[in-house]
Amino acid sequence: MTGAAAYLLVGLAFAIVCVVLARRTFRTPPLSGRVNSTALPPIGTGAIARAIGHSAEAPGRLTGVRPLSTGTEAFAARITLADAAVSSIDAQYYIWYADLTGYMLLDALRRAADRGVRVRLLLDDLGTAGIDPELAELEAHPNVEVRLYNPFPLRRAKALCYAFDFFRLNRRMHNKSFTVDGVVTILGGRNVGDRYFDTGDDALFVDLDVLATGAIVPAVSEDFDRYWACLSAHPAGPIIGTATGGSPIAHGLARFRDSPHFGDHLAGLNSAQLCAEINNGRLELEWTHAVLVSDDPVKGLGAVPLEDLLATRLMQAVGRIERRIDLVSPYLVPGKAGLDAFTTLTSRGVAVRALTNSLEATDVVAVHAGYVKRRRAMLRAGLGLFELHAGAAPDRPGRKRRRMGLSKASLHAKTFAVDDARLFVGSFNFDPRSTTLNTEMGILIESPRLAGALHAVFDMGLSGAAWQVGLRHGQVIWTDTARQIVVTDEPGSTALKRLAVRVVGWLPVEWLM
Repeated sequence: MTGAAAYLLVGLAFAIVCVVLARRTFRTPPLSGRVNSTALPPIGTGAIARAIGHSAEAPGRLTGVRPLSTGTEAFAARITLADAAVSSIDAQYYIWYADLTGYMLLDALRRAADRGVRVRLLLDDLGTAGIDPELAELEAHPNVEVRLYNPFPLRRAKALCYAFDFFRLNRRMHNKSFTVDGVVTILGGRNVGDRYFDTGDDALFVDLDVLATGAIVPAVSEDFDRYWACLSAHPAGPIIGTATGGSPIAHGLARFRDSPHFGDHLAGLNSAQLCAEINNGRLELEWTHAVLVSDDPVKGLGAVPLEDLLATRLMQAVGRIERRIDLVSPYLVPGKAGLDAFTTLTSRGVAVRALTNSLEATDVVAVHAGYVKRRRAMLRAGLGLFELHAGAAPDRPGRKRRRMGLSKASLHAKTFAVDDARLFVGSFNFDPRSTTLNTEMGILIESPRLAGALHAVFDMGLSGAAWQVGLRHGQVIWTDTARQIVVTDEPGSTALKRLAVRVVGWLPVEWLM
């Protein structure tokens, strides 16, 4: 054995010992003392029940749905429902930011608990950076319980935990739901934070949620209970520590009261049509059939059988695609299996069109590399590809013009329409991470109106909000149909960024994206 090989073996042995010691030293608390609860029965009193009271008159087992397309409306729905709750709030999220809307919604949960509403908050621990004191304050409330999914034992240096517990921590809970009084829920792509609710100076996410009531709500509540009781959901108290006094939530919210965005956001909430409908006792909904599709929470502990994956169940629920499918996914990394599926569809004459982020619009450059790796093959297979303009951030009435460079848009919606008949809205991205690593959920809605609306957006070429990607003499080109511009380099990119995308594409990391 050479000296170099000996040093390598010693180093490897030392690394293994360090990992074993770290895993023994930094462990999550045991679940032996955890007491589980279940969703409270639907409540028939209060403003929410009055607003959707006509649901009892809906024929059959139908679901009432209403898309929440704008960030202001989506946040207004959550705040209004939280303020109107009389029985329970069950909230499940991947990310909860310590910003204006994050603090406003934390404060709304606290106010609800003060009124006697039972609050259960289940958060993926990867997305709780900076809010341990606020969560401890909620956890200390007698009407609130907080749980963390796949928690990090180190609180100040979470990333270090990957060095000794990578395979567990690499699996995250990406689900999003907000269920109130057992009668209404909000599902979709939005986490909690300013960028999801059209607030502040960060890049704005183009996103989509659905407010739903009726037959779907018991299924969402049952699904929440599965996650609440799973082995990956840990009571927050032993992990984040006890409340230290004072009110971190009130203090955090006070920091934003002098922000110009605070007044603008309150004005937007007060003018939201949905809030008025709830307060006036009549919520306008489309009544139809819908089904909840969700991963088994055991997916957070390791691989699960193919038939138990959300992707498999979703394909079964969608059924045979006859004519066309238009999909929106911020991260479009089909891999070989996805490319084969797309190719099968186009070979049958099905029109397949997809909108994803451009390199300048994406918030994860490494994932864009996984898309670029298959982009040319998707185009050759006949897919119609569109990439969102970074400058497609919507201008809302009354919004002050942002400073230069702060109006970047980034696609975050996860939705697709099939055959002018069915629409899916949820947390699922078309990438390997959503398929095999993270848990996901969403709602499949039978609605020619909603499906047709998404098809129409594609028919109009995304109204100039995206580059249309194509091939010319084997070279990828980007066409801005609104301005009649054609470019041959990734729009808005630099040579260095394009090089980074190419290098990442060479690495065997597609399964992580």
